[in-house]
Amino acid sequence: MNIILKSISFVFHPIIMPLLGVIFYFSKSPRFFADELIRAKLISLSILTILLPILIYFLLKTLGKTHSIYLKTSKERVIPLVINSVIILLVIKRVLPSNQIVELYYFFMAILISTLTCLVLAVLEFKASIHMIAIAGVFMFALGLSLHFSINMNGSLALIAFIMGAIATSRLHLKAHSNMELIIGTFIGAFPQIILYNYWL
Repeated sequence: MNIILKSISFVFHPIIMPLLGVIFYFSKSPRFFADELIRAKLISLSILTILLPILIYFLLKTLGKTHSIYLKTSKERVIPLVINSVIILLVIKRVLPSNQIVELYYFFMAILISTLTCLVLAVLEFKASIHMIAIAGVFMFALGLSLHFSINMNGSLALIAFIMGAIATSRLHLKAHSNMELIIGTFIGAFPQIILYNYWL
């Protein structure tokens, strides 16, 4: 059981959640998108939101600025969160501008707000769960898509909710967070997505 719970934290690491949200969008959207466009967006996002942060993490680890991919202390979080905010801004400006795919634009705008909020809390030495921020954001985005396109996505939403519960259980079991840190993380991830519903629903 210990191995399973550790694996959940690793497999559903926050770094992959934005890309999973985009893949979910393209798989569920009734709109037509050329395969070349989808491929270009996914490759760009994979490089910017996964490969680049991993390379930066190893650089920071080499410099002694961080010690774990899970960023266990508030101090370790500050520089990666600043860098991630810049990366998300780059995604918004260059990969998913508002005049192309409005739903994904606001998905990443909400991610930016969540990231900046988490950064402020890290500076104040509060360690909100980034795992819960990420999965809660994806869940609320999926819920918004269901409402937006009037598509029954109950199965997908139930699966994401189950994953959310599994992640919370994993983080508690590993003593990585307190109940309050998980709750605050869930709120930080979900609330910006809900607020920005007004702009694309």
